[in-house]
Amino acid sequence: MSEKGAVVIDLKFERREIDRALSNAFEGRKVLHASDKSADLSDARYAVLWKPDLDLFQRAPNLQVLFSGGAGVDSILTVPGLPDLPIVRFVDESLTTRMSEWVVLQCLSHLRQVPAYLGQQRSRVWRELHQPEAKELTVGIMGLGVLGQDSARKLKIMGFDVIGWSRTRKTINGIETFDAGELDAFLGRTDMLVGLLPLTEETRGIFNASLFSKLRQGGALGKPVFINAGRGGSQVEADLIAALEGGILGGASIDVFNEEPLPADSAFWAMDNVIVTPHAASASDVRALFRNAEIQMERFERNEALQHLVDRTTGY
Repeated sequence: MSEKGAVVIDLKFERREIDRALSNAFEGRKVLHASDKSADLSDARYAVLWKPDLDLFQRAPNLQVLFSGGAGVDSILTVPGLPDLPIVRFVDESLTTRMSEWVVLQCLSHLRQVPAYLGQQRSRVWRELHQPEAKELTVGIMGLGVLGQDSARKLKIMGFDVIGWSRTRKTINGIETFDAGELDAFLGRTDMLVGLLPLTEETRGIFNASLFSKLRQGGALGKPVFINAGRGGSQVEADLIAALEGGILGGASIDVFNEEPLPADSAFWAMDNVIVTPHAASASDVRALFRNAEIQMERFERNEALQHLVDRTTGY
């Protein structure tokens, strides 16, 4: 083992991208790649991983800390044979900023009728549509972690009325918040629903027909809008399609799906009132990921407390 703890990389990025990021990362550390099936990983003390190979923990039995390659950790927590080790979430300004940019973009796109105007452009139709002001709409954010709170603050700056919901109440300056027992009250106030929830047993399938039916009808846009960049498993896609086709929802922006890549025969592709993005709302910057992990490794080796640890009882 090297003087500094060795690192094994098990990420689903292109190897060229990983190698470019490694040129300025983990100085003085031995770096191993799980994709090299002949490599001896027994020296590895740390793993930077995302959707890891099922045999990783057998090949690397001396790991001490796991680092998530994305904001979510469900792809790690569900791996068979996961050892009882600390798991550190990826928290970085670049990750946060990318997500809040996407959320603001989607809210503004539906506010300013972008899907409808694109449809008119394709049909060569010149007709001005009703466009309310941001202050006339309430954006409700479900999930008030680092990403949700940053999105809330930026939406507030844009003029939206912003409220937030989380399992336990959060205190955010200028934002009214709700807890688990107040979900119906939160939904009844919401014109644009933003999903930024982690995937846990409690949140799996939470965005379903019953929930969509409780969103405010008759607001400034007429129908509520659903925006999801959390986890695909949090939405029941058949219910979402039915709500869009049946007029319960007026539109949607979806970045995450139960099956990815989204199948070519999915109904979402052809829906004029739906914006689809390929799980790109907050694409991880590998350089930032390695920088974040390296800082935490150094803290660990100085016997300082690790930051952004995952609570396995809550799943995030």
